[in-house]
Amino acid sequence: MKEKINELAQKVAAAKLGGGEKNIAKQHKKGKLTGRERLHFLLDEGSFEELDMLVSHRCHDFEMQEKVYPGDGVVTGYGKINGRLVYVYAQDFTVFGGSLSETHAEKICKVMDLAMKNGAPVIGLSDSGGARIQEGVNSLGGYADIFYRNVKASGVIPQISAIMGPCAGGAVYSPAITDFILMVENTSYMFVTGPNIVKVVTNEEVSSEDLGGASAHSTKSGVTHFTAANDVSLIQDIRTLLSYMPQNCEEDAPRLPYEAADESRPALNDIIPENTNHPYDMREVVEGIADADSFMEVHKDYAQNIVVGFTRIAGRSVGVVANQPAYLAGVLDVESSRKGARFVRFCDCYNIPLLVLVDVPGFLPGTDQEWNGIITNGAKLLYAFSEATVPRVTVITRKAYGGAYDVMNSKHIGADMNFSWPSAEIAVMGAKGASEIIFRKEIKAADDPAAKLAEKEAEYAAKFANPYRAARRGFIDEVIYPKNTRRKLIKAFAMLENKAVTLPKKKHGNIPL
Repeated sequence: MKEKINELAQKVAAAKLGGGEKNIAKQHKKGKLTGRERLHFLLDEGSFEELDMLVSHRCHDFEMQEKVYPGDGVVTGYGKINGRLVYVYAQDFTVFGGSLSETHAEKICKVMDLAMKNGAPVIGLSDSGGARIQEGVNSLGGYADIFYRNVKASGVIPQISAIMGPCAGGAVYSPAITDFILMVENTSYMFVTGPNIVKVVTNEEVSSEDLGGASAHSTKSGVTHFTAANDVSLIQDIRTLLSYMPQNCEEDAPRLPYEAADESRPALNDIIPENTNHPYDMREVVEGIADADSFMEVHKDYAQNIVVGFTRIAGRSVGVVANQPAYLAGVLDVESSRKGARFVRFCDCYNIPLLVLVDVPGFLPGTDQEWNGIITNGAKLLYAFSEATVPRVTVITRKAYGGAYDVMNSKHIGADMNFSWPSAEIAVMGAKGASEIIFRKEIKAADDPAAKLAEKEAEYAAKFANPYRAARRGFIDEVIYPKNTRRKLIKAFAMLENKAVTLPKKKHGNIPL
């Protein structure tokens, strides 16, 4: 028996060594951790249980039978994060560059299947050179097996992808289907076709970093939701992100202990500038409403005219969608509409209530927006709010003009509670533009057109640029003092805690993709 135990110990030691000390040293020299080291930081101490440690590839072409590493380039299993079950896989770049083989894919599929059966999140740490070319279609089929499971799991269990090295070609489509993507600055990249192919086809010269690095995808494409300076920092972000979401679509997010106190926030009374055209930072409103230091912004550097992210209000996890008047006046455009819609749908999938903060002058005009589909992209945000069945609360802080008023979780598309501050302006358009249209003839005929315009602008503003006409119709449930916003929201979300909605029977809707 001792001999057999020694044999097992040798195999386990070989598996834990991955591609060997030399390759591990290369990985560390690049500023990157190995798959096992990453899981060590990700999971609660002592909680990791590894599966398929001794699996090896089955390829006998190109002398691959002479190159066998236990585990075959990916570490899989389950463990706990803050005491909650998760399933994980971490690709190991020290073994065949983390390339995906048939057996490598089977290991990943196994933990995904277990995650679905047991209703727990799955986290993938990607660091791979792509499909293992020696295996041909077997490796390609392995990717498809993973993609299929990503789709089946979507909306059932949270799926998080951390890109911690290369992720290219077909491999990018698995992270793209998951709920959140995180990337490490300067050491990770994603693209369908790399710089060499881009140069051949388009004659463009571009580096891997500029083409598909963390900065490019967090600011230009919006592919990635979070970036981090190094592996450890990114892993900590994953742990924090998971704290806002439930284990699966049947549960609620964890609620932190909270003791009621003085919920008045007088500073909110002074946030809105006297000049309605002056900007302010909507994040200050979020901070005034939320529990201290609880806001985790998503897509921070992409489509900055809308702010989305997770926060807590009285210990309860809440998703925030807010126009940002400090950037492009908070106008809705193609990118911000997509960004908001995606986040709203995630929150609705996982029973996370929605708080919508509105200061929107409308949709961005122009040929660029029209030709790039502002109609269908704006409709995505409208669709996302309209189909959401979670508690939905809106606060209009200032402008709510035109169709953007409707889209931003208005009472008319099913919002549960709609508050406004006394500074709110709810109208088809701004007073000046409206006056120029409605009173065009009077202004043109006046001895002093500028003075007449100012007079009519003031008349229109007094009639429409306030929340009271909407409040009289019941479209606004209450006009509130800004300082009382947090207290009103705590009560509203508590009141809506048991909200239940029955949807029409259908296979699924047809969102305007």
